[in-house]
Amino acid sequence: MPLIVVTSSPRVAPGLLSHQAWQALRSGRVLAASASHPQLPYLAEAGIEVTVAEPDAARLAREAVADTVVWLAEDDEDFMRAVGHAAIALDEPPVIEVVPGSYDLPGARVLDLVAVMDRLRTECPWDRKQTHESLVPYLLEEAYEVLETIEQGDHAALREELGDLLLQVVFHARVAEGFDVDDVAAGIVDKLVRRHPHVFGTVRADSADEVNDNWEAIKAAERAARNEEPSVLDGVPLGQPALSLAAQLLRRAGRGGAPDALAAGIGQGLGHELFDLVRRAQEAGVDPEAELRAAARAYRDRVLAWEARPSSPS
Repeated sequence: MPLIVVTSSPRVAPGLLSHQAWQALRSGRVLAASASHPQLPYLAEAGIEVTVAEPDAARLAREAVADTVVWLAEDDEDFMRAVGHAAIALDEPPVIEVVPGSYDLPGARVLDLVAVMDRLRTECPWDRKQTHESLVPYLLEEAYEVLETIEQGDHAALREELGDLLLQVVFHARVAEGFDVDDVAAGIVDKLVRRHPHVFGTVRADSADEVNDNWEAIKAAERAARNEEPSVLDGVPLGQPALSLAAQLLRRAGRGGAPDALAAGIGQGLGHELFDLVRRAQEAGVDPEAELRAAARAYRDRVLAWEARPSSPS
């Protein structure tokens, strides 16, 4: 006789089980290790009786030799491994079949992050006292660390740094009053669908340039619907580093048809020279932020090499 192990994801609402799982649950005696298993109320509603039993690997393996036994699993990998060893030790081991009752969907582990953040915000004194303002340095730091791993081509580190950055998003959503992480996700989903009619609608766009044109037209329509005066500079964050800020302002203004003369004679002294360098880089199709960062990294390498030089004999 078989031992059927029905698994389910804690990230899927209890009771939402596969047809194969419901068939398995009706095929034999159903056992569970805990009376608080989240599936139990739904099985009771479906008329399936569940016996709560102390986890005993050897006994479970023996019982499955004579009868079909269904084990309702719940994060008990070590116990199931012990059941497998106990079954192999029998003269006539039972067949062990694993039936997935529910699967994690892509993005399901984000639910774990939300749950952990909820607990930290409730139980950790440091997390509990944070505000949007106090978290700003960490948000910037994590964003720059993501940038650094991309520049270094360190994709293994990128995974970790993206996690740290995602934490900041979830943290701010948890701190917020008036909205939560679901509202944040719903907002960006709605925006992406609305601004990609060539994917989710009937608009045709065969090139990246056409996609950009559609994007700008849709943004302009959104501003008009809010009775906002349109500007080519809408959405440029003034809090970004000055070099990238100047480059983005010049790029946006040029795209909007602003005359080149507007960029002449900006600022005084060193500010004027720096802005003019950004303007020249823009005209040459060069990203001044990337160029300066590359020069800074080269200088860092020279300093590290200088520090590592052999000491002169005394």
